[in-house]
Amino acid sequence: MGETIRIGIAGYGNLGRGVEAAVEKNADMQLTGIFTRREPTDLVPLHPGTAVYAMSDLAAYEDDIDVLILCGGSKEDLPAQGPVLAARFNTVDSFDTHARIPEYYDAVNGPARANRKTALISAGWDPGMFSINRVYGEALLPDGDTYTFWGRGLSQGHSDAVRRVPGVAGGVQYTIPSQTAIDKVRNGTRPQLETREKHVRECFVVLADGADPAAVKEAIVTMPHYFDQYNTEVHFITAEELARDHRAMPHGGFSIRSGNTSGEHAQVIEYGLTLESNPEFTASVLVAYARAVSRLNKQGQFGAVTVLDVPPGLLSPKSAAELRAELL
Repeated sequence: MGETIRIGIAGYGNLGRGVEAAVEKNADMQLTGIFTRREPTDLVPLHPGTAVYAMSDLAAYEDDIDVLILCGGSKEDLPAQGPVLAARFNTVDSFDTHARIPEYYDAVNGPARANRKTALISAGWDPGMFSINRVYGEALLPDGDTYTFWGRGLSQGHSDAVRRVPGVAGGVQYTIPSQTAIDKVRNGTRPQLETREKHVRECFVVLADGADPAAVKEAIVTMPHYFDQYNTEVHFITAEELARDHRAMPHGGFSIRSGNTSGEHAQVIEYGLTLESNPEFTASVLVAYARAVSRLNKQGQFGAVTVLDVPPGLLSPKSAAELRAELL
């Protein structure tokens, strides 16, 4: 085994907790510590031996961290943190606002490249693993159409966006795919589907004291990049109901390419996920890409990169010879 990769975690919500668990399952990694904006002594990590530091102390640990995994939200945290931290650390993040990925890439690329750091953005399963499979599908079946279905499951990014709406004290958002639309795609007919035909977004919201339900609902259903293109249902519930009924974080979905290799033959490529814990799986993806980032940086590849720029072999702790013998 090669050198141990030293990991830092910036932010400790559900995703950060998942990263802590994932690092433990990778023998070539060790956790330097968790860095939080909360009072460090108030944070209870998954493992009692995990060190916890203030986010303001990150600079003192530049020499002790090979890759810093950013676990903040895409709506407000990562746009502010990503460019700043990529100037000082090799980073991996899960920025998932698809429409804003190009501008986020540019914002991170400059500081990382100028400081000889490698910053992998938008890792996870979508964007991330589904992105890779969309590229494979289009390359293999150029005469075709690509379809992505999410859920049924709890979306971390959309739930975070809901919770940031003024007047919201707590909430979650579930993405529900249309089985009718999925069946049409799987049979190879290549239907033309509008965004609203493929998914419904369902929100369960706890109102803050004095909040106007109508105003909160309007802010959610019209939110650009998150809800404005979907049929969105908003249900107001109590804090007790939220804690009782919405603690689990399942998710999943399908990336499907339906195409024709000739006039006689239709082909369908499908990649699917069924997840009991969305944040834990996303964290596992981030940790695998942290290995790739460490290797890319040592190879002199600086600046921002995405999952589409990373050869699959760099994700594995196995050598190229082992991969050829065991997995090829």
